[in-house]
Amino acid sequence: MAPAMGLKRSAAAAAAAQTVTLSAPAVRDAVRAAVREAEATAAKATAPPAARVPATATAEIARDGVLCLEEVDGRRWSYVVHAAGAAVKAKGRASVGGAFKAVPLQSPLPPVEEIMSFIRSYVVPEGFPESVTPSYVPYMTWRAMKHFFGGAMGVFTTRTLLNSVGVSQSRAASGAVAINWILKDGAGRVGKMLFARQGKKFDYDLKQLRFSGDLLMELGAGIELATAAFPQLFLPMACIANVVKNVAAVTSTSTRAPIYKAYAKGENIGDVTAKGESVGNIADLLGTGMSILISKSNPSLVTSFAVLSCGYLLSSYHEVRSVVLNTLNRARFTVAVDSFIRTGYVPSLKDGNSQETIFSPPWRHEPVAIGSRFGEAFQEPASFIAIKPLFEDERYIVTYNPTKDKVYALLKDQAKPDDILKAAFHAHVLLHFINASHANLNARKRMNSNRSYQYNPLNMDFIPHIEESCKIVMSSYGVFKKKAREQGWIMSESLLNPGRARLCGVVPQ
Repeated sequence: MAPAMGLKRSAAAAAAAQTVTLSAPAVRDAVRAAVREAEATAAKATAPPAARVPATATAEIARDGVLCLEEVDGRRWSYVVHAAGAAVKAKGRASVGGAFKAVPLQSPLPPVEEIMSFIRSYVVPEGFPESVTPSYVPYMTWRAMKHFFGGAMGVFTTRTLLNSVGVSQSRAASGAVAINWILKDGAGRVGKMLFARQGKKFDYDLKQLRFSGDLLMELGAGIELATAAFPQLFLPMACIANVVKNVAAVTSTSTRAPIYKAYAKGENIGDVTAKGESVGNIADLLGTGMSILISKSNPSLVTSFAVLSCGYLLSSYHEVRSVVLNTLNRARFTVAVDSFIRTGYVPSLKDGNSQETIFSPPWRHEPVAIGSRFGEAFQEPASFIAIKPLFEDERYIVTYNPTKDKVYALLKDQAKPDDILKAAFHAHVLLHFINASHANLNARKRMNSNRSYQYNPLNMDFIPHIEESCKIVMSSYGVFKKKAREQGWIMSESLLNPGRARLCGVVPQ
């Protein structure tokens, strides 16, 4: 049975502020009706959803030829239908209604511009120069000069230090050791620079990146300790360890200011930062002193590292978990919308932050994508034509791709910040309907496991679910925003990390 949805249907914008509650039975009936229709269709038909699109939609495809335009970072693509009406194989099933391909509308960039665009992605913030103040360029110029001379000086200081501690009296040997050491540090700086390309991820996923950085820090420390067992591989292992640790340092440095900002009340962020760094330095000195005392008894290196690493990671996890932010990134937005769908209430700041997923492995399946490209969201032209009329009055389109088991929110070029938030909200509502239908059909499959009934999720007709989600979103999105503001949440579309692809409204003739 699908879970109850405690959504409220707002009255039309009139003088009365009256709201009508959308009862849980009404929502359950809507879901059940859609599920029954999907079950009946899946049991009788072997063709995918595209084959059940009305003939007028297929005729429109064949007549127009061009589905839509898409713009990504100032460059446009046209999605053109080809092989219309032919059956082509897609992931082991027949796809009727043809296929489409993306055709670039501009000539490729010259190689020099491609290289400059690649370099800019590493050295300037997104949206440069509009995203920074005019003084940013001279500041970064002199900062680069300072680090250039500092790096050059480091070659001489490293060699001097190694000589001072008696590494070798031979000038040749000390020079080789110094070069190895400098190469190790240089590799770390390269890793730091490459990881800095993550850019705005440090703003919207700072908790996740902070904890991931601490995991990398311990991984780097483990690789450094392993050099004792493989001294002949010192240089490559030390380089890898330094790259990993410098990536961790970037994460720690980049996420520090937003976290301190969350705790500063008034214009005292400098004081909060200074005192926070002071506490960290004191704890670091105490830990160093304890380690020196313990090391005199020659404890097991592996055991010591394992115990200290566990303590470090446990402390890091609770440190990140204790941060309370009032902004809605993807993780917290998911928590807020899911709670609203299930109960009709938006969680408080403390509850929302406590339910946020801190660690997400790279291989984890993300069920919702916002601002995706057209080719990722749709498998065939007929699916797009079938749902397009549902979103004529919206600045976005929400759909479901059964082969990827993922909900996609595509943004139109007129989309404003509130439209992006509404698209994300709509995507989660649709995901709720899809998950409820999957749970119902899976239960039916288990009940009929000894019969000839076979359920194929690719044959599920998801268009009724999209229709139902449109009705729910129309009545409940305003209520969700109001309740989120009442709980103190700040809703910003930039923290949802929408993709840069946009559907263009004008199709060239």
